[in-house]
Order: sequence, then structure tokens, then C-alpha cells
Amino acid sequence: MKIAHEIKLEQTQKLVITPELQQAITLLQLSSLELSQYLEEELMVNPVLELAEEEGEGEVREEKADSEPDKDKGIDWDEYFQEQIESDRPYVRKNEDENNYENYVPNTLSLQEHLLLQLGLIPLSPQEFLVGEFLVGNIDENGYLRGDMEEFSRLLGVSGDILDKVLSTIQGFDPAGVGARSVKECLLLQMREKEGYDPLAEVVIREYLSQVADNRLRDIAQALEEDPARIQGIVDFIRSLDPKPGCSFGGSRETRYILPDLVVEKVKDEYVIIVNDTLMPRLTINSYYRSMLKRKDEGPISTFIKKRLDSALWLIRSIEQRRLTLYRVMDQIVTAQSHFFDRGIRYLKPLTLRDVADILGIHESTVSRATANKYVQTPRGIFPLKFFFSSGVDTPGGGSVSSSSIKHFLKELIEEENVQKPLSDQKLADLLEANNIFISRRTVTKYREELKIPASGRRKRH
Repeated sequence: MKIAHEIKLEQTQKLVITPELQQAITLLQLSSLELSQYLEEELMVNPVLELAEEEGEGEVREEKADSEPDKDKGIDWDEYFQEQIESDRPYVRKNEDENNYENYVPNTLSLQEHLLLQLGLIPLSPQEFLVGEFLVGNIDENGYLRGDMEEFSRLLGVSGDILDKVLSTIQGFDPAGVGARSVKECLLLQMREKEGYDPLAEVVIREYLSQVADNRLRDIAQALEEDPARIQGIVDFIRSLDPKPGCSFGGSRETRYILPDLVVEKVKDEYVIIVNDTLMPRLTINSYYRSMLKRKDEGPISTFIKKRLDSALWLIRSIEQRRLTLYRVMDQIVTAQSHFFDRGIRYLKPLTLRDVADILGIHESTVSRATANKYVQTPRGIFPLKFFFSSGVDTPGGGSVSSSSIKHFLKELIEEENVQKPLSDQKLADLLEANNIFISRRTVTKYREELKIPASGRRKRH
């Protein structure tokens, strides 16, 4: 067999994701806060970019923008610069105090600081004060003392009596229940701060706390030979106590802010969509580097500036394309879920990403990226964009009901039930069927668990 080389000309199709397209995809899936941080980093990297204030911030500009401009065409910078404002505004940075999240963070003490402040007001010996500081340092964010008292005694070189005395002092601090070593001790400390409680509550906490958690009140009543109504009152009192007293101080949990990426407002009989980019830096091209590009000499400096200018324009176009995509997707959501905006969650309709993608003539993944990590402020509250997309159940009349709407209806039925005879999952399925919503008992159980609603046995009251 003869082996020879030959040259062939063939046409093939393959997807090539350019760096510019990757950048556009990345920008689309970023939230407003993430995009603002991304642009701040670009301002540090690209010297031709600078901040510029524009009039009419926050308005929606429906410009025709191509998601994938032809890179081979090149950029006509003379035409681009003609579209800019003739007189460049001076570089003005926004007031650093405006829209600063530090202004919205409450200046509150941590749990440890709050306890140390109280510790300093108690007359203690220097040794006892040092022991108190040590114990406060071992209290976690929930308000519980973590560690072994015998080990603390060896580490500090003090007797167990001193440790118990100082701990007893700390357990009398605010919030009630702080410094406890178990849930039972925490509840007992809080109970003793109350007035007029049933003395039997201490017995229930010490011996029947697991039955209280499972709502097995009749078992407790039989074991104590008491009336179930009295046990119900004791259990209600116990459930009013806070098993995590330290959580009111926030602990070390990170404070998360929700900045809506879109705003939907009702003006007369129509809904108006606003792309919220008030905190986003406005980018423009620095006039100094713009003038360098127009010089006649073609050296390495101008080549570098040309590349930076191309990158800057791609970034600006990608931002505008992101704005337009968000607006178009939200416009379709408002159109499809108009009954929700008018009447509430009970009228939320089934909607999928493919439905919106087919109407807009874009890929389903583009809609997915546009709705990821995004929030919208509406007259009915702030919702994630993913909230408007859910599966549905067909009705006998040929329509369909959203699963979110079914969950809301299910929650209403449970809230209105007779607490002495709570509705079982099968009974809930029957009530839904009476309202032309046909789902199985297993599906009812699934929705109830997703709503974090206990079963009928644990909802029962005596």
C-alpha cells in the first residue's frame, strides 16, 4: 500500500469563543454589584478608560447593539469619537459618602463586646475578671460556652469554685440564657428570668425536651398524669424561649445586601421597566490617549494604545448589550406574568427559560445567564428573576397552574386549618383537587417539606 501526502481544501464549521465573546458572557451573568466591582478592576488595568458622569442615569436605552461584532472589520475610531460629547467633562469622581454600604451597616456591638462591657460593671477581683474574659472568649456566636470546665481550670490555674462563680455571674448577663453549656441549661436560665411561669415547665425541660420537639404532648401528659391542655400551655411557653440567644447580635455571619438589578413600576395602567445601574461606574475613553491615537507617527506606543482602545470599546459595547438583554428578558417576564403583578402569587403562571428564549430568538443559556443572581424590585416586593420561572400542573380546563402558586395555596390551607384537627397530606390533596389542582399526596408532602411545614401530627394542638 502506497502512502502519500496530499493537500485538500475542505469547509468545516466549528465554534470559536473569542476572548471578547467570553467577556460578554461573563458580564451578562454578573449581578449589578459584581459588575460594578468588575468595572472598577478594569479601570485599574486599562489606562484608556476613565469615569464619566452622564445625564439620565438609570434610564433604559434601547439601542441596537450586536452581541458579537465582527472583529475583522476593525473599529472606525474617527466615527466613534464623533459620537462623543464635543467638550470632555473634567474627571469627577462621585462623592465617596454617597451610596457607600458602610453607611447602611448598623454600628452595633458584637456579643463578646456586649458581655465584656457588662463584665466591667461587676465588682470582681482581678483574678475573677481575667477568668471572666477567658470564659467570654469561649462563648460562640449562638451564646453557648464551648469547652470543658476541668480543662479551663487546669489552663487558668484556678479552682472550680471560682470558675463556677464567674460563670454564674456571666449567665446572669443580657441576653438571657447566654453562657449556657446545653440547650436545656439555656432554656432554664431564660425561664427563671420570666415571671408567673408554671413550675412544671422546669420538669418538662429537664426530662421531656425531645418529646416537646416532636409535639408528643399526649405522651408527656400521660407520663406526668396531667391535663393535656396544661401541657400545651407549658409547651407554648417553652417554644417562646430563644434557644440561640446570641444570634440577635449577628455573630460572625456576613451581612448580605440585595441590590435590585431591575425595577418594575406601574405607571397608570402599564408597567415600566428600569435597568438599575445607579451604582455602576460610567466608562468613557480618556481624551489624552484618544489624541495620541490620532497622531501620524505609528510607533509601539500607538500600537499598544490601539489595543487598549479596542479592548475598552468591546467592554463598553458588552455593557450596553447586557443592559438591552436584561431589559428584553424582563419585558417578556412582565408580559407573561401580568396576572401576578396585578393580583398576586396565586396567579403566577408556569414559565420556562425556553419559552422566553423562543420569543426573543436567543439561546436558552443566554436567558439563564441573564436571570442568574439577579433581583427585580416590583410593587409586590423584591424577587429573584428565577422566581418567575417554574413548572406547572395542567388543569381540566386546558390551563396550567404554577408550582409556586400551588405552594402558596397549600400554605394558606394549612394556616386556616383547625389546629386541634390538622389536615393530613391526603386531605390537602383532596382540597386542592376540589379547586381543580390535581396532584398526588406524595407531591403535597414534597411541597410541604419544601415550605418547611411539619406534618399534621406535629402541628396538632390540644
